[in-house]
Amino acid sequence: MLKFIASQLAPLTLLGAFVAYLYPPAFLIFKQYFLWFFAATMFALGLVIKFKDLQDEWRYPRQIALGVLTQFTVMPVLVFMVAQYAGFSPAIAIGFIIVGAAPGAMASNVIVYLAGGAVAFSITLTTVATILSPLLTPALVKLLGGAIMPVEFVPLMKTILLTVLLPLGAGIFVQPYLGRHLQQAKQMAPGVAALAIIIICGYAVAANQSRIADMALPVMAGVIAVNLAGYALGWGLARSYGFDRLRRITLMIEIGMQNAGMGVALALKHFPPESALPGALFAVWCILTGAIASAWLRRQQQKKYQPEPA
Repeated sequence: MLKFIASQLAPLTLLGAFVAYLYPPAFLIFKQYFLWFFAATMFALGLVIKFKDLQDEWRYPRQIALGVLTQFTVMPVLVFMVAQYAGFSPAIAIGFIIVGAAPGAMASNVIVYLAGGAVAFSITLTTVATILSPLLTPALVKLLGGAIMPVEFVPLMKTILLTVLLPLGAGIFVQPYLGRHLQQAKQMAPGVAALAIIIICGYAVAANQSRIADMALPVMAGVIAVNLAGYALGWGLARSYGFDRLRRITLMIEIGMQNAGMGVALALKHFPPESALPGALFAVWCILTGAIASAWLRRQQQKKYQPEPA
């Protein structure tokens, strides 16, 4: 069941959002627990991280530094531009900024794998950006969103430490103690993370049901613009850095796909419920586009190496 949930994350997230809109009580029951669900996604990421892969990637510190720098500059700038739209309420604007200030998503590692990119590089970027997020995410939200509505740095940092860094570290720490059960845990981890994301996004939609009819179209337009621009800039900048094709694919996906689950969790915890709407829509949209992009890139790669007919 967990394997099926992980493989069908995009349609199930969309289905969850649809159900949450039609019948909010189905997801409002998770109001007190959404942070725990998000912590579960970070614990799952900790379980699947392989130290050897990370060690191998650290032979290329320049590429890691450029990737993380791109992550925390391109998307924040894009969402800041979108947030200036006069039709957005302050809560919606801050919601966009939170999404853009988040690190890359765990789902990006799966999409990079499906696209035939550099998986170890993707995991390294996600891990490093996630470790830095307790400082960089609150700082960026305060810098870019402080003029829109009050932003408290310390509470944001505390939430990220408790729901991101602590469970991530716990997942890494318990690996040696799981013994023969480690492989089974790693197989279950993507499904647990996917289920948590479905519940978090469903709750965000349920909490905003009365606002979606008025704001869904302009917010969705902003989400699409940010996502597609992130892909384009990720690819273009990776090319300007001299990255090979596999790392261009990886950076493109890492930049275009944000940890929207974190954005939703932070928005619901520290800002009005309306601020979670951009993150909820972004989570669904970026997984859909990521799945489509990975399928196309994989086909292009197969065509490239397909032998010519005699």
